[in-house]
Amino acid sequence: MIISSILIIFGFLSLIYGANWLVVGATALAKKNNISDLVIGLTIVAFGTSAPELVVNSVASFDGLSDIVLGNIIGSNNFNLFIILGIAGLIYPITVQSSTAWKEIPISLVVTILLFVLANNFFLDQDLKISRLDGIVLLISFCGFLYYVFNQLKQEKAGSEPNESKSNYKIWRLIFVGLTGLLVGGKLVVDNSVAIATELGLSQKIIGLTIIAAGTSLPELMTSLVAALKKNSDIAIGNVIGSNIFNILLILSISSFVNPIAYNSNFNQEFFILFGGTVFLIIAMFTGKRKKLDRWEAFILLSFYLIYTTYLVSKEL
Repeated sequence: MIISSILIIFGFLSLIYGANWLVVGATALAKKNNISDLVIGLTIVAFGTSAPELVVNSVASFDGLSDIVLGNIIGSNNFNLFIILGIAGLIYPITVQSSTAWKEIPISLVVTILLFVLANNFFLDQDLKISRLDGIVLLISFCGFLYYVFNQLKQEKAGSEPNESKSNYKIWRLIFVGLTGLLVGGKLVVDNSVAIATELGLSQKIIGLTIIAAGTSLPELMTSLVAALKKNSDIAIGNVIGSNIFNILLILSISSFVNPIAYNSNFNQEFFILFGGTVFLIIAMFTGKRKKLDRWEAFILLSFYLIYTTYLVSKEL
């Protein structure tokens, strides 16, 4: 347990430095090509920080650990929404673009509802699972989301001139080194946290919803925190919303192709929390200071999830 604890510390250091390099590189890429930070956050940064979920879920799906697969995705999305936006919003109130309030956040809600309907098989009389056919539906939806984002990208770049302030090689090197740091750090933290939790006798579901979900979300956490400290709201929220969409549409679809995922209806409770948190975020965009997540709203998100997680773990111990 001592060695695991030391490796976790090294993992955190790798995550912190990796997040900083990724944000610096992604911001430079956006400025150089006159692409908004939001689009970069929704695509490159979101995909990069979702890589740990992809690795963990592919392995867990291959091993038939359905509760780990679902706990990781639903838990990660809740962690992203409540903890990451909560902490980032406390550091610096997050101002969002009009398209984020009206389109990207509602898209993440629709995606969550889609998964909920597929997982519970409301229209089919069969065992609850996310089948390969469901995976195809999710993957097609992901392609639709990419089409939407790149259509936005075309509109932004129309008539703009690229900024030649920094070479492409240096920018992509920063992004690559940053992502590598996030992946290595995330793996160190996840593997060793699971080892410690297993020794303590926690169930697969709780490990997936808490330790693995938090561990694989550490890249998103560090990236959004660094972005908030740099007062870059678009990267901070684009990373979270983009990652939540990537997690469901891309990572779960790939996981279902590896192995159909048995669905435990106990996860419905986590779905309802994710629904509620996303609706709260939408409402927050149109109350108080419009299109801004104020500190008091961020505090509500953070406090609720800390209390809920404490309740979950206390039931296991």
